[in-house]
Amino acid sequence: MLAVKCFVTYINSIMSRIGKKPIDLPANVTVTVDSGNLVTVKGPKGTLSRKVDVDITVRQEASQLLVERPTEQKRHKALHGLYRALLNNMVVGVSNGYKQSLEIVGVGYKATVANNVLELSLGYSHGLFLALPDEVKASAVTEKGKNPVVTLEGIDKELVGQIAAKIKSLRKVEPYKGKGIRNLGQAIRRKAGKTAAKK
Repeated sequence: MLAVKCFVTYINSIMSRIGKKPIDLPANVTVTVDSGNLVTVKGPKGTLSRKVDVDITVRQEASQLLVERPTEQKRHKALHGLYRALLNNMVVGVSNGYKQSLEIVGVGYKATVANNVLELSLGYSHGLFLALPDEVKASAVTEKGKNPVVTLEGIDKELVGQIAAKIKSLRKVEPYKGKGIRNLGQAIRRKAGKTAAKK
């Protein structure tokens, strides 16, 4: 119980430190906060909006965005760091965007994209089709002698990550041969088979 309390205190202190850090705004990014605490961030890549808890104050000072909490309560400390991180992700998203690449490993595994619909051949008796939201753009590249790579791009970090997680769940990486869908460059811990164990 003591260990759990210490861990919670540690997490709250981290979130508190994160919350205090100002968010630097690029010159081409604008932020507006309405009376309902709806924060809208506009940039060259697009526009994102998020409702912020009424206890948290968001204000702009020169070229920085400041997130402030009313008290030192645990809840306010946690929300402070959470919303600061989410707003920072929004600023980065509308200015630079997010990209995530997935590698498809397996004999005969294929990936193609047409009209923002991802078609996957993953060793099942049928192909899999995944319709992607308009906010996320996908591309598939298959170079000779290499595994197919699917790249997702968008301004919403959460949405890009959610779509990537969904795709990876369609064929999870197995530890013996390493077949499946993984992040590009991800190292997989391999297990020795039963034959290897007998030697």
